[in-house]
Amino acid sequence: MRKSLMATVALSLALGQAGSALAQSAPGGQANAEMFYMIQQLQQEVRRLQGEVEEQRNQIDRLSRQSRDRYIDLDQRILDLSGKLDGQGGAQPAPSAGNAGGESPAGESPQATPTREYRQPDAKERAAYQEIQALIREQKDYDAAIGKLYDFIGEYPEGDLTVNAYYWLGEVYLVQPKLEQAKQAFTIVATRYADHRKASDAVYKLGVTNDRLGDKAEARRQMEKVVKSYPNSGAAKLAGEYLAAN
Repeated sequence: MRKSLMATVALSLALGQAGSALAQSAPGGQANAEMFYMIQQLQQEVRRLQGEVEEQRNQIDRLSRQSRDRYIDLDQRILDLSGKLDGQGGAQPAPSAGNAGGESPAGESPQATPTREYRQPDAKERAAYQEIQALIREQKDYDAAIGKLYDFIGEYPEGDLTVNAYYWLGEVYLVQPKLEQAKQAFTIVATRYADHRKASDAVYKLGVTNDRLGDKAEARRQMEKVVKSYPNSGAAKLAGEYLAAN
C-alpha cells in the first residue's frame, strides 16, 4: 500500500511537470499532441493506483473486522475448554449471597468459596471506559465502539470494568444485529464471571439472543436460570415476564 501511495505522488508530480512543459511550448504541433497524450496516460495511471489504494484500504478494514470476530470466537473456545477442565475437577461453586451481581440460587446455601474480588479501575482505565460509553450511548458509533471494546479488554484484562466491556460488546452486537457474536459475548460474562454484577443481565440477554436466533427452548432455559440464580435482580423480573408470555 505504501508503494502505491508513493507511486501516486510521483505520478502527480509528473503531471505537474508535464502541464508546465505544455504551457511553455508553442501552440500546435506534434510536441503538444504527444504531451497531451502523455498527460492522459498519466491521469489514467493515477486513477488506477487510486483504485488499488482504496481496494487495499477496504481489505484492511475487512481483515480488521474478521480478526475481531476471531478474537471473541477464540475467547469462547478457551472458555469452553476451561469449563471442561473444571468439570473434571469438580462442580462449580454457585455465586455467594454477598456478591455484587445477585443472590445465591433459591434453596441453596452459600458456598465456602468466597466471591472473587475484581481488580478496580484506575483513573485512566475509567476514562477509557467512559469514552466507549459515549460512543455507544451518545454517538451511536457501534463499529468504533466494538474496536474500542476489544482494545479495552486487551489492555485491561480481568478487571471489574473488563466484565462490563464484554457485556457491552454483546449489547452492541445485539443492536447491529450480529447475533452469534452477541451470544458469544454474553456467554463469556454469564459463565466465566457468574458472580459479577452484570452476570444476571448477561444471562437474560443470552436468553433474548437465543430467542431472536429462533432457539426458543434455549431462550426459555436461560430465562429460568435468571429467575433461579438471581431472583432479586431486575433481570429476573424481565425474565419472569418473558416466561409468562411464552
